[in-house]
Amino acid sequence: MALDIMPPMRRLIPFAFVFALLVTAIPQAAFAEPQADDTPICLPSPFAALPDDCMPYGPSAYLDHAARQGIQFPMAPLPATPIDQSLSDLNINYATVSTVSGEQIVERPFFTTLDDAVAYLNPAGYMKYGTSSQYVSYSSVQEVNGTNYYLTENGWMRRTDLSPAQVRRFSIGMEFEATPALPFGWVLEYANAETAPFRGWQDGSISAPRTEATYEAYSLLQVYDIREEGDLTWYLVGPDAWLNSLQMRLVFPTSEAPEGVENGRWIEINLEQQTFAVYENNQMVFATMVATGLDNLWTRPGLFQVYEKHETTTMSGDFSGGTGGYYYLADVPWAMYYDEARAIHGAYWRPKQFFGYQGSHGCVNLAIGDAHWMYTWAQVGDWVFVHDPSGRTPTDEEFSYGPGAP
Repeated sequence: MALDIMPPMRRLIPFAFVFALLVTAIPQAAFAEPQADDTPICLPSPFAALPDDCMPYGPSAYLDHAARQGIQFPMAPLPATPIDQSLSDLNINYATVSTVSGEQIVERPFFTTLDDAVAYLNPAGYMKYGTSSQYVSYSSVQEVNGTNYYLTENGWMRRTDLSPAQVRRFSIGMEFEATPALPFGWVLEYANAETAPFRGWQDGSISAPRTEATYEAYSLLQVYDIREEGDLTWYLVGPDAWLNSLQMRLVFPTSEAPEGVENGRWIEINLEQQTFAVYENNQMVFATMVATGLDNLWTRPGLFQVYEKHETTTMSGDFSGGTGGYYYLADVPWAMYYDEARAIHGAYWRPKQFFGYQGSHGCVNLAIGDAHWMYTWAQVGDWVFVHDPSGRTPTDEEFSYGPGAP
């Protein structure tokens, strides 16, 4: 049962007993030092007003302090569960194209028959690959005279031109039973919380006093307070436990649809936070972290609609004149196009630690499992709301957005 914020009555227990029991467990330094006398200590509970019949120390003071930060015990969990991990299964084999140091764009032959590939004669054509992102898919492998040959989507290729690639099969996303009442988010890396960063230090640096609270990477935490200090934003994730905007990515739940969405069904992409939320009947049903476009390869803000879906599709293009280079990505899974060539899709080439950061050519990259969940949920015509609360992403009409890419 949750503790009442303003209990009408307090029972009394001997101060000396409770203080001795809990002195090692409760952070007493934040509160006044009690005097050992015959006055009883207050029963653990927040204060409606400072009591005059018991001593407001120890657990009671700690609970009162937490309540004033908006935290009640027991702390209510998020109404969320991880998605089905089988959604991360992807029965496709991938390989990267072998390159030579210094090559910017390479051509590797493919062959119609295995015999031609073994003889390295009569190529059916040449595939062009860039040195930035270059993946083919293959359906079978044959060994001939100690050399492996791969049947790719275009034809047979030999092992000296290909290297089997590790596929990143995982998910980050959570399904929600109801819209959370508070902001929440993921820890990007293993992190130590900082204690009361707004007491005793003013510069908003990342070298504030540490607490004993630690959080594993990808822990999902609720946020009880948000403060700006210096160049950082600070998030209260527990009593006197603060993490900063370099350590977390947040989702801000809402029940109000973006302007122009009238059916209560939309996808929200927050470019500042690199997070992704899905709403149905004006209720949150899914959220995860993403990777969107790099600077100068921006993911365009605006309101769009999914216009095409593909279980797999090949994406290729040439950004060699800019910051992206030439790329070729075979069988990109669970693609949902919504803004010209910009799509929401699975990124089998992206390690888990790359989500929560910009990194694409303009598309919205998801973990394989998250993209599969989205593909199953999404319908052609669904609204996609892309925005950047920080204002960094260009929105002026004079800025020329290209068609976008993975």
